[in-house]
Amino acid sequence: METLRHDLRAARRGLLRHRGFASAVILTMALGIGANAAIFSVVHAVLLKPLPYADGDELVVVRQQRPRAGIASQGFSALELDDYRRQSTSLEAMVEYHNMSFVLLGRGDPERVQTGVVSWNYFELFGVRPVAGRTFTAADERPGADAVLLLSHAFWRSRFGSDPRVVGQVFEMNDRPHTVIGVLPPIPQFPDENDVYMPVSACPFRSSDAVRTNRNARMVQAFARLRPEARLPTANADLAVVASNLQATYPESYPTSAGFTAVAVSLRDELARSFRPTLAILLGAAGFLLLIVCASVANLMLARLLKRERELAIRVSLGASRWRIARQLLTESTLLALLGGILGLGVAAASLRLLVLLADRFTPRAQEISLDANVLLFTLAIALVTGIVVGAVPALPGRTNLQAAVQDGGRTVSAGRGRLRSALIVAQVAVSFVLLIGAGLMLRSLWRLQAVDAGIRTDSVLSMRVALNFSKYNTPPLRAQVVEDIAERLRALPGVRSVGAAGTFPLNDGGSFLAGVRIQGQAVIDPARLPRAEVQAATPGYFQTVGIPLLRGRLIDANDIADRETVAVISETMARQFFANADPIGAKISTNGQQWFTIVGIVGDVRTALSAERSATFYRPFAQTPLLTAMFLARTDGAPSLLIQQMRDAVHAVDPQQPVDRFRTLDQVRSAALAAPRLTAALIGVFALIALVVTATGLAGVIAFSVNQRSQEFGVRMALGASRASILQLVLGQGLRLVAFGLVLGGGAAVLLAGSIDALLFDVKPTDVATYGAVAIVLALVALVACFLPARRASSVDPMVVLKGN
Repeated sequence: METLRHDLRAARRGLLRHRGFASAVILTMALGIGANAAIFSVVHAVLLKPLPYADGDELVVVRQQRPRAGIASQGFSALELDDYRRQSTSLEAMVEYHNMSFVLLGRGDPERVQTGVVSWNYFELFGVRPVAGRTFTAADERPGADAVLLLSHAFWRSRFGSDPRVVGQVFEMNDRPHTVIGVLPPIPQFPDENDVYMPVSACPFRSSDAVRTNRNARMVQAFARLRPEARLPTANADLAVVASNLQATYPESYPTSAGFTAVAVSLRDELARSFRPTLAILLGAAGFLLLIVCASVANLMLARLLKRERELAIRVSLGASRWRIARQLLTESTLLALLGGILGLGVAAASLRLLVLLADRFTPRAQEISLDANVLLFTLAIALVTGIVVGAVPALPGRTNLQAAVQDGGRTVSAGRGRLRSALIVAQVAVSFVLLIGAGLMLRSLWRLQAVDAGIRTDSVLSMRVALNFSKYNTPPLRAQVVEDIAERLRALPGVRSVGAAGTFPLNDGGSFLAGVRIQGQAVIDPARLPRAEVQAATPGYFQTVGIPLLRGRLIDANDIADRETVAVISETMARQFFANADPIGAKISTNGQQWFTIVGIVGDVRTALSAERSATFYRPFAQTPLLTAMFLARTDGAPSLLIQQMRDAVHAVDPQQPVDRFRTLDQVRSAALAAPRLTAALIGVFALIALVVTATGLAGVIAFSVNQRSQEFGVRMALGASRASILQLVLGQGLRLVAFGLVLGGGAAVLLAGSIDALLFDVKPTDVATYGAVAIVLALVALVACFLPARRASSVDPMVVLKGN
């Protein structure tokens, strides 16, 4: 301990004497360590941290599948859930979940609330205890039981100010009173963020006879817990047996051609599934950045060591062992790394908000991201490892001649260490090239994504959501009429050019319904093998408002109402895929084989998402298939956002108790669709930019040090007739040779790693030649600038002064 204290005091004194060097090293380390600490905080929260549920690793998501029909996830009916509960030997406490939107009355303005409908023991399965009140009991699920509600923590905080007195209050929803019985803790809500929860008996749809007794009414998702002795493979084998039994018992509900089965997936894996590819890329980028930082700091330590060789040589000649000197160097580097780690925590804290915003688009666990004790321990560990690594490089034995080091005043350079410094620069350039390639591919992909034509015009359009009160508008004619009344009011507003409504619209996060489509007159085929299309309901004016062009025939108009011929408009892709060279106008199509729609028009293609292919889409008149939720869109003459209050007032003029929400311009919707790739590209770009700056600085430092060591040589060359241009060329050539080696190595590594980023790219190959070429040119130009200043200094050496001084 006394020796350690002595080494620490000596290291502190040495670093205080060279504050510029210490500051450069600490800042560089802070960037590398901070980036890794920030990314680790996400990895820990999303992948490593135990789920905030009791025995979370035993929880599974259960899915029915029809792989031969291309259906990877199919819901359950109430009858199917009962069968699995009785027959499964590996799962216990299987519970159901689905969500709907209802209108909540009794607390000021009417409000649309996202409602999770669950089994009474749903929260018991997850081991969730309320922060106020109680959760559901079996009695709450019995038919005819009083309707009760549980509030989510976020809804309780935002709408009730965290008031515990809300428990016991009664609100009207679904045309009946609902009593609040409890408040949930702040836990990740999966698969949806809900405002409130109710038991299945309180849901008018789930509790209806049409759903309870219909094996094909598959509207719920299922969760379960593995039995203590069961494992996931065992559970999947068990579920496959149950699915096979159902297929044999009810062949009409489970066609053999679809390949019906059931599987269980770990809930932990499911919560992170969509975020894993992005997180892996970010983790790799942070790791590469740390490698560059280690190489840069090791080079700085080597440069300082070479300046201290005379001092160290004297110490060795006086009896100091090489281990004693190496230990001192390791102590200095470790102290610098720990200081860099402390500063790096600040870097991590500053970037945390950006990482939470990114993670929130992929996983409900985003709010668990924080700089907790595990992140602090990781930061300490990585700082110590970094300090030891960068300290070990200059501590490696060199072949410096002690007598020469003493006589030359520290200008003697170990050949081995000179080559090591060059090797470190080559490594920095190579790794920087890989990072810059990743950033370049992401930026090119983002540029391509931004240029995608979604098939609509997003300028000057305002959207809003109107979720109808199903208990008030409980028949199709009532729903169709209120939607038309609202549209008429909106059309009358000053500054509104056109109005339309639909179940959803392109780029909106609420996707349309996919269904198998039959064509009248074609041979009957297995329903599982029917071609599938997006099914959409739209009002007259929808196509004009969002800018979907008419290609042939006519659009949906005011005459397409309930008591007229059922008609449809299809997209160009659907016309091409479903009808080949035949004329689709006049043909009849159906999604159930009972209700047939006559095709009256063909419109342009749209994309449900920017990265999606143009979809085969089937539009039906809203008046003939009215929905409970309508997305209204208004094209305006001026700024759309100025009409928000007027559009809200127009809805309330039709029905004062009708909630309206989610006002967004289509430009905002498009921007939101780009948010995740934009954030990912920004993070990787920041890592790459830091890597470029660190590498350029390190290269400039190596060349400057070489110039300083070779000043006498340059003086001799110039005294013998060498021109300043030749000296400039000589020094630049030294630096650019290192860069060239680095580019070759980095290019090979980038090609080998190309497949890892492919999942995040759009319309760009991971080996895109243009990106590789552009990045190589940028890196070479930056390296040229980094080398030019020390090369210019070398070429301006006065031979007489240098030779006289030596």
